[in-house]
Amino acid sequence: MAAVKLEILKKDTKTKARLGQVHTPHGSIETPAFMPVGTQATVKAVSPEELKAMGANIILSNTYHLFLRPGHDLIKRAGGLHHFMNWDGAILTDSGGFQVFSLGDLRKITEEGVEFRSHLDGSKQFLSPEKAIEIQMALGSDIVMAFDECTPYPASHEYAQKSAERTFRWLQRCKAALTTTDRQALFGIVQGGMYEDLRKQNALEMAELDLPGYAIGGLSVGEPKPMMYDVLEYTAPLLPEDKPRYLMGVGSPDDLIEGVIRGIDMFDCVLPSRIARNGTALTRFGKVVVRNAHYADDFTPIDPSCDCYTCRNYSRAYVRHLIKADEIFGHRLMTIHNLHFLLNMMAEIRAAIKNDGLPEYRSKFFADYGYDS
Repeated sequence: MAAVKLEILKKDTKTKARLGQVHTPHGSIETPAFMPVGTQATVKAVSPEELKAMGANIILSNTYHLFLRPGHDLIKRAGGLHHFMNWDGAILTDSGGFQVFSLGDLRKITEEGVEFRSHLDGSKQFLSPEKAIEIQMALGSDIVMAFDECTPYPASHEYAQKSAERTFRWLQRCKAALTTTDRQALFGIVQGGMYEDLRKQNALEMAELDLPGYAIGGLSVGEPKPMMYDVLEYTAPLLPEDKPRYLMGVGSPDDLIEGVIRGIDMFDCVLPSRIARNGTALTRFGKVVVRNAHYADDFTPIDPSCDCYTCRNYSRAYVRHLIKADEIFGHRLMTIHNLHFLLNMMAEIRAAIKNDGLPEYRSKFFADYGYDS
């Protein structure tokens, strides 16, 4: 029996959206879902209890970072990542591919794997498909991502083709290396740059492997948004309908809605915590840059329509003061608000699919937020 299984509860009649649940060894995930990113075994500034209260039931951690510090062997001795970080919900671990390939000149790609220098101390390291799986088996995550090459943008057709073909060969090696399929599910990552023929070929090859789930990678890497939506439009339908579909590294409100409409079930992004540290809040009516002087005397909540802990208890003026003073509590309050906003938005999207009102939800959300729809 597969460790992870998608149950589709409803298909939207007007779009390609699906309402469902992804069942894992550590509970079920209501989909479409946004996964908060806990790169180093913690979602920055937020406790597991707070995440649960916001409605999160899956988080993402990163193989590359945990491999370098504190080390997967240590986490295994702690009883696995769930015990180590005191999170009893589901965990997805990224393979480290994106982080390694973002190192640029600090890494060298071969068929065997990638040699790179640690961003921490400059030491020489090596990641292969087998090593990435070994690390993730030690971490004990519910969903294991295959080691892939994230094709940069722009890239020539020739480069993107070689990269996608290598990603598929690496996926086959990952599948052979994973020996814990009773409790860990391997997701393949479709690559191919911005080329329709390459995406289709990669997606169809991966679908034949009958994996527990599939991701679409190599998007939101600098390409125009209409291009990203086009890639999703023709790639998502090629993936098995009865398996979860995960769009990697995407988390702005408009992209979440557009992704769901095109049949995506799962998303992750560092956006909510990253912009929080810069003093930017996501609200129903667009971004609010709380650190701006305009809010120095504003004693209203960050978002008057929001019922998160931050908005129930603190004003824009107070949070601005904390951010300007570089106080950790300010980063916490902003992160709590932004994560709550996105998780609540996904709950609204699920309700809209259930009630056959997703296009209307999109139109109203875009109008309120200030997007051109």
